[in-house]
Amino acid sequence: MIFKIALFISFICSLLSATPEYTIRFSHVVSPETPKGKAALFFKEKLEALTKGKIAVKVYPNSKLFNDSQVLQAMKKGQLEMAVPSLSKLTTLVPQVEIFDLPFLFDSMDHIHRVMRGTVGNTLKKLITDKGFITLNYWDNGFKQLSSSKRVLFAPRDAQHQKFRIMNSKVLKEQFNAVGAKAEVLPFSKVYGALKSHQVDAAENPLSNFYTKKFYEVQNSLVLSSHGYLGYIMLMSKSFWDKLPKSLQKDVIKAMDIATQYERKLAKKMEHSYLEKLQEYAKTHPNFHILRLNKQERDAWKRDMSIIYPKFYPKIGLKLIDEVEKARYQ
Repeated sequence: MIFKIALFISFICSLLSATPEYTIRFSHVVSPETPKGKAALFFKEKLEALTKGKIAVKVYPNSKLFNDSQVLQAMKKGQLEMAVPSLSKLTTLVPQVEIFDLPFLFDSMDHIHRVMRGTVGNTLKKLITDKGFITLNYWDNGFKQLSSSKRVLFAPRDAQHQKFRIMNSKVLKEQFNAVGAKAEVLPFSKVYGALKSHQVDAAENPLSNFYTKKFYEVQNSLVLSSHGYLGYIMLMSKSFWDKLPKSLQKDVIKAMDIATQYERKLAKKMEHSYLEKLQEYAKTHPNFHILRLNKQERDAWKRDMSIIYPKFYPKIGLKLIDEVEKARYQ
């Protein structure tokens, strides 16, 4: 019995001290406290456990390794194995991904998840894979809200002449042009400084980004518009993927599936928590206001922003947009 126990302890120690056969450098741009940040660490734990230490995952948050505009090239060059960029970052590579940037297209997170599981999600995965990446799954951040330090955004006319920070997306640029605003592309790591210095007046962010990056310190108002979706796609370097034995590829897929369910539940739960924290902050900071649009106000934004849709029909394709409409009623 003592001999068997000693063998078991020796086996466990060998696992713990084993040198990984493969290492994944996993880069993302947000705080470790966001749903994406927490899910990245959750994925690391799951994959290392499933592979019994054969794969080690090193997570680099807050753009410490690369920002979102650099990760695709970094993976192509073999400088990075995994990233989870915002979907908007893929639009120059695969224009059809712009469908996720269209304002007021999605009713709810359930609607979005049906779209991702269906024809649209699978078509986009294939198009991205054809560009030389392994597409693993979609992660959530949530619906975007509008904020400003210049003027409260009750109505589309309030956006006129304000400068909004945007991700590099033609849809987002046209979205703000449609309401008379200006748009400036900036990496996420520079947003706080740009808002503080008034390089830009306003922004659109899910509550997780707005709270964890303390944008409330440099914005006077937050309008709960839920006008657009911000999601991510989990990508892996194809050259790295091809090096993995089939058994380890299966472990990566399994760990990712588990982490995706965890991330989506966490994103939903934490969104409520972030709003509560921001409401508490507003109570003690009278210069910061949180406002919820009523139906009439939201419909005005939808009317003025949705005018841009026809400009993107040729790129996105009416077939994909029709699939989004079908998923609305499933």
